[in-house]
Amino acid sequence: MYHQPAQFIGDTWRAGEDRERHAIINPATEDVLGEAPIADAADIAEAIATAEAGFKTWSRMHGWERGKILRAAARRIDARRAELAMALTLEVGRPLAQSDGEVQSALEQFDWFAGEAERLFGENLPSRQGGTLIVGHEPIGVAAAFTAWNFPINLPARKIAPALAAGCSIIVRPSEQVPSTTRILVECCLEGGVPPSAIQLVTGRAADVSAAIMASPVVRKISLTGSTSVGKSLLAQAAETVKRCSMELGGHSPVIVCDDVDVDAVAKLCGQFKFRNAGQVCISPNRFYVHEKVAPAFKKIFVAFAESLTLGDGIDPATTMGPLTTRRQLDRIEKLSADTEASGAKRLTGGRRPSGYNRGYFFEPTVFEDVPDDARIMHDEPFGPVAPVNTFRDIDDAVERANDTEYGLSAYVFTRDLGRAQYLSGSIRAGMVGVNTFAIAHAEAPFGGVNYSGMGREGGRQAIHDYLNVKLSHFMPG
Repeated sequence: MYHQPAQFIGDTWRAGEDRERHAIINPATEDVLGEAPIADAADIAEAIATAEAGFKTWSRMHGWERGKILRAAARRIDARRAELAMALTLEVGRPLAQSDGEVQSALEQFDWFAGEAERLFGENLPSRQGGTLIVGHEPIGVAAAFTAWNFPINLPARKIAPALAAGCSIIVRPSEQVPSTTRILVECCLEGGVPPSAIQLVTGRAADVSAAIMASPVVRKISLTGSTSVGKSLLAQAAETVKRCSMELGGHSPVIVCDDVDVDAVAKLCGQFKFRNAGQVCISPNRFYVHEKVAPAFKKIFVAFAESLTLGDGIDPATTMGPLTTRRQLDRIEKLSADTEASGAKRLTGGRRPSGYNRGYFFEPTVFEDVPDDARIMHDEPFGPVAPVNTFRDIDDAVERANDTEYGLSAYVFTRDLGRAQYLSGSIRAGMVGVNTFAIAHAEAPFGGVNYSGMGREGGRQAIHDYLNVKLSHFMPG
């Protein structure tokens, strides 16, 4: 059953019968799931005012108490995981088992930051001028979270949990495509004991909501998961009120596969992670550089894996890859695939909308070889089930090509040689490097990129400090 979208403003859920509304589309069937209210200026102003009032009380609560509430919210997420996973599959199209995995990741964020709320320690230093220097932390104020549609449970969880742990109140604006999943997540927070004034949920057009929030001097911190172009725009707006920003933006992750690997295992692992969520993952492996000695075997196995995937509705247990999430994504990937082939690359499999699918935003898992380094797919983030596989002979050449991008979110290296692994990890410009693994997203570890991939970190002990001010007090004997 689909959970009807609604806003949470003040202390009430508002379905917005008196508001303009927009349809939520199931990407597997193109059926209308429901309608979400579009916030107007009064809605946004009320949410900001409520969060401002909520900050004054929530920030005074001891970290131990905030930790207890966050753990209770995590238990509510766990209790409602089937409901959350189904809402995610209906709104995004991902296979249900993968959706359940995202629920687990989200509740781990709340458990982790519950502990961080309890560990907000300062430090005391003896002053050279006499007395004691006390360094402490204070919550920055009202925070705002802008999230994307591809991970509609984990992305807001990564922002809500550290903000609340730090003592900030927070306003959440999810992508228009996924309002139901975010509604359930906010309900879990409220059921866990988060005061209504400490968390507000506003739905509607991104430009309208973000513009009002960015213009408000009350909001002191924003966290965005989105495109680099949107990030640049919000950074410019943030300058007007000197807001702190953390941003997880675009990525174009390279994968370097050396000649000493177990080719069968590595090729299958690459396929598994490349086509997860139909390639709509910010840390998805996107550009494959495979040593020429193992490239023929790698491509054969990689293509076979792509062709073994079963496309379909995510609620069908037999489905291993769902649709793209929006019509716009489908059109963009179809054009990118055609552009890649036109650039001179050879298509090994896929490259079109599958036959027999009259409804839904489906696109075949697609693999190319011999892709020119100046082809658009090698520089623009694909964000879809298309994979260019090129070869290399010299390791430094592979590094240079891997670094030939404005992005710097994640990268991956596969080799059995420890020295080579250390050299590659240190040479590739990225905020995160997976060595013989694609598992780089953990609640207990920092997640984020460099260069045009953003700033700040989510996860780990580092993330909560994006929501805190450092305060120095110098105590002299009276």
